[in-house]
Amino acid sequence: MTASFIRSDDFAAFVTAIIEAGPVYGPVAKRSRFAFARLETPEELRLDYDVSILPPKKLFFPPAQDLLQFDEAGFRAPLEPTEKVLLGVHFYDVKAIDQTDLLFSERNYDINYMAHRETTTIVAANIQTVSSRAFFASVGADVQPKGHDAFLTAIAGGYVLETLTERGGALLKFGAFQPATDAQLKEAAAVNAAVLEQCPEKLEHGTEAIAAKVRAAFKNEAMWTAMAADCFSCGTCNTVCPTCYCFDVHDTWNVDQTSGQRTRYWDGCLTEDFAKCSLGEGACENFREERATRFRHRMMRKATYLNEKLGGPACVGCGRCSAGCTADIADPVRIINQIMAS
Repeated sequence: MTASFIRSDDFAAFVTAIIEAGPVYGPVAKRSRFAFARLETPEELRLDYDVSILPPKKLFFPPAQDLLQFDEAGFRAPLEPTEKVLLGVHFYDVKAIDQTDLLFSERNYDINYMAHRETTTIVAANIQTVSSRAFFASVGADVQPKGHDAFLTAIAGGYVLETLTERGGALLKFGAFQPATDAQLKEAAAVNAAVLEQCPEKLEHGTEAIAAKVRAAFKNEAMWTAMAADCFSCGTCNTVCPTCYCFDVHDTWNVDQTSGQRTRYWDGCLTEDFAKCSLGEGACENFREERATRFRHRMMRKATYLNEKLGGPACVGCGRCSAGCTADIADPVRIINQIMAS
């Protein structure tokens, strides 16, 4: 690992150089919000963003992704991954990418995800603006992000770039970097430590205690029914979540009736159709027909079911679900703290 420094005046030239070398994706302004998109100029890059609308996992696992195309001649996979740089990812989203890396690579290796993931250099960046619903400091605190190739921290006069892999180190040739001093490294560490004190929301208990209490609350049907009373089953909390990975697969035929494509789409356990199973002849069975059971399932998945596999909760505290919920009932902090107090 190396630690380098680049002056603020030289940073735009660095970003320009990596843009000219290949596709670069980073946070850009989208009206009053932010989204990860391909950069055309360094001026578009907004490292002062609070949280993106959708998580950066969309680069590896798009909301709609063709798995294969078919016609009379047969079928083919339209998979064409390209080398790219993902710049400006906050550490909680890196932790989420770590989780999806594991889930898409174990057992049935998902080439459609991994091919895009393995051709991406991830440069994480410090959090300069904290989201109004963030709680990343108090969830899964023992789990450290590891899936990034470099970490960029804004300090006085410039940026410290800590490279963690060869891919990260390869970026140094694009900018006027010099070795970081001990003082610059201490300032970067202080900046990243200070942001943990700025989260507006906080879980009051640790991971193990939460997992045990949430699981024990499974049969408290009255509580889950009350919590889910205002749920629209819209699935927004699933859609914006960086750790959700469920999908549905559809085959679509073109008008010639000989060609088409198989596409997978993001799916979510809060939607009514998610748990519907066909019984044939137009009949179906829904094993989570009630909103309360779907609401409960989401929290079980985030707080307890996957903890052993992932080494921590399947939630990274980004606050997207809380901010995106029209009924304002999806906030894991409120739900978990209520369960812990019961």
